[in-house]
Amino acid sequence: MTHSPKRILVIGAGFAGMWSALGAARLIDAANLQGESIEVALIAPEPQLHVRPRLHEANPLGLKAPLLPLFNATGIRFIEGSVRDIKAADHVVEAVDANGNTFGVQYDKLVLASGSALFRPSVPGLDTAAFSIDQIADAALLEAHLRGLADQPNTPSRNTVVVVGAGFTGIEIATELPERLRSFIDANTTFKVIVIEQANAVGPDLGIGPRPVIEQALNELGIEVRLNVAVGSIDKEGIVTSDGERIDAKTVIWTAGMRANSLTKQFNAERDSLGRLHVDANLRVLGMDDVFAAGDVAFAATDDAGNHALMSCQHAMNMGRFAGHNVAADMIGGALLPYRQPVYVTCLDLGSWGAVFTEGWDRQIKLVGDEAKALKRQICTEWIYPPAADRKAAFDAADPNVTVVA
Repeated sequence: MTHSPKRILVIGAGFAGMWSALGAARLIDAANLQGESIEVALIAPEPQLHVRPRLHEANPLGLKAPLLPLFNATGIRFIEGSVRDIKAADHVVEAVDANGNTFGVQYDKLVLASGSALFRPSVPGLDTAAFSIDQIADAALLEAHLRGLADQPNTPSRNTVVVVGAGFTGIEIATELPERLRSFIDANTTFKVIVIEQANAVGPDLGIGPRPVIEQALNELGIEVRLNVAVGSIDKEGIVTSDGERIDAKTVIWTAGMRANSLTKQFNAERDSLGRLHVDANLRVLGMDDVFAAGDVAFAATDDAGNHALMSCQHAMNMGRFAGHNVAADMIGGALLPYRQPVYVTCLDLGSWGAVFTEGWDRQIKLVGDEAKALKRQICTEWIYPPAADRKAAFDAADPNVTVVA
């Protein structure tokens, strides 16, 4: 009688999912198990890493990296499908393939790494009249719209863009827009970019450290900022603010906040205000023996000082390495490694002005302008991309003891 191999299943092909699968495959390979077969499988809609930190840039359809060569080199099985239901008690997930057919995948251990999505509150017109850069398809829609503005009459409304939210994403797309619009339409046209933020300062979650640099860049790029105001409604011709002001704009971009993927609700487990599952130091979901979580779906402590991982590529990559190692160690009886990531950096793109790079949770400025921009470019075009499709190189990179700060 033959027995099917035990299976570690990773949900999601983002930064956390890719590194979880590699981390698990690495440890199983190193264990050199005799007479026992353990399969590492990853399920996602397509075998591509979407380079989400770059979606504020032009040409977003090119911001994908293929994963099949890497998975083939490292013995990871790819399963194409979108997970709809997780039956934790039965150790099975239900998914839908590209043709709409439902199928099930059994597992022995699970890593949830299904990422996050843009928070879309019930603002009138948000779903029908606003753009976003949340996913590649969203960013591509915005790109096509911006290019199409050149065919519209030269009016103040055409030449005005409202960006809702002055957080990380809002700042990056807002500072990118002036040069991008001029390249799409006319170098001599004056464009107005207006950022709407309901907090009393730009970058409210970034703290006071980099704020003077951000404010300087916004000012020198001619970007207008409205603080202490929210959006009341959105339509195809602009917005109405919470204080009743009408702003005519053919382009409204929503960037106001993220929430963990809704699959976190499939578990009878504690979640934070962003929908992230509470995990222990080993990234095991509290109360769930066979479920680990990594990336944007995990509320995880990065150190003993009270800091927690953010919804960022920086944290997702390292959490994936640890979650993959630990789910495999849990299966083979090896030692689990507590997730720790005490080094924290921020590198914020500021468009043609440059960038700002900070270190530490108090975000002490280390680089600004062109120097920071060069580092940002290196991070986004080299460091965050998948490793080469070479078994040894990939497994070396998947070691959770490798220090990765960006």
